[in-house]
Amino acid sequence: MAEPTDTRVAVYIDFDNIVISRYDQKSKRGQFHADKARSFDSSANPESEVSKRLENATVDLGAVLDFASSFGTIAVSRAYADWSVPVNASYRRQLIERAVDLVQLFPTVASMKNGADIRLAVDVVEDLFRLEDLTHVVIVAGDSDYVALAQRCKQLGRYVVGIGVAGSTSKALGWACNEFADYDSLPGVNAPAEEAETAPAVAAPAAETSSRRGRRAKSPKSDEDTATDLLVRALQLSQAKNDADWQPSSAIKSQMLRMDPTFQERALGHKTFTDFVKSHGAVVEFDTEHPSGRIRLVPSNP
Repeated sequence: MAEPTDTRVAVYIDFDNIVISRYDQKSKRGQFHADKARSFDSSANPESEVSKRLENATVDLGAVLDFASSFGTIAVSRAYADWSVPVNASYRRQLIERAVDLVQLFPTVASMKNGADIRLAVDVVEDLFRLEDLTHVVIVAGDSDYVALAQRCKQLGRYVVGIGVAGSTSKALGWACNEFADYDSLPGVNAPAEEAETAPAVAAPAAETSSRRGRRAKSPKSDEDTATDLLVRALQLSQAKNDADWQPSSAIKSQMLRMDPTFQERALGHKTFTDFVKSHGAVVEFDTEHPSGRIRLVPSNP
């Protein structure tokens, strides 16, 4: 049972907004609609220019959800879109594996607008009155239509976090939130090429999505490697949030469990979490002098 002091987070994703914004950011404004990327079938044309653009603009929703989990336990997570179109359908497995509820919205007008902003706003307000223990609301979108929603959430005493794509986010929405993060700045997004082989397991479905678009799939990771990736991502998130290298060991384990509730150090052959951390000396340091134990990522060579 969760402690009464635990923070509880609700995540709402305007999926079309974030996918279209990312595509246009990687190409140019309006390119998504010009390419008719919404209905484009990459599996039938893996080498086409549009397929390459879709792959280049793949959104790592694992990074988004991991960032949201740094504020507390994710109690509600929903993504709004027409999941029948190819560009959205390719993300379904990634989202389902992270226990995100997929809200189906069919277009109601010729312009293909599906009313996601209205449905999302209605659900948020209903959830805040129905689930009084929600402390944080994370809105993944950049549309100015969400300004009023962010303001109302704050009036109801919730901490509002916005996540959007740089270049496609309303400044007014940023000001309306308590905190706003650019997608590109999230830990794990745009990782250097040399880190690609150690990308956290929570982001693996994104790789699977890309492989369906023509990229060669990587070999499955061992459970130990997956746990190592999870440890590194948890430390990256905590360091970015707290602006400190050293992090309490207990806080890191809590963050890892929020990101992947199936993590068990004993299943990996370690009696304690401390033993697990000490076995990963190549990537983390453990401060044995500190009374409660603290850890940090091994500093990069200058």
